[in-house]
Amino acid sequence: MDVLRLGEPNDFWNAPAYSVKVRGLRYLWGSAGLTQDLKFEKPFILHIANDRAGEPVTIGTQVAAGAKTDLGTLQPGECLSVSVNEISGVYADCALDSIVHCLIY
Repeated sequence: MDVLRLGEPNDFWNAPAYSVKVRGLRYLWGSAGLTQDLKFEKPFILHIANDRAGEPVTIGTQVAAGAKTDLGTLQPGECLSVSVNEISGVYADCALDSIVHCLIY
């Protein structure tokens, strides 16, 4: 089986990929300004990877009403996949600085 590695080109890395510098609370997907939760017929998956040289980041989701749900903390080099459906945002929060890499699939 092939393994996807961030930053290495391969034939499977064809979905939108991006990196977000996180200091304080930053949205990896969505926004605090959305007024409705987004619902998809086929939810996509947001793959999140905290940079190996980064700091711990708290990952969570938010609904349009404003309620946030912390999913937990990713240490440097750790990854998480989140199903994106019926929410308005996925956020990362870091007291210092970290880079979080994201892939939407």
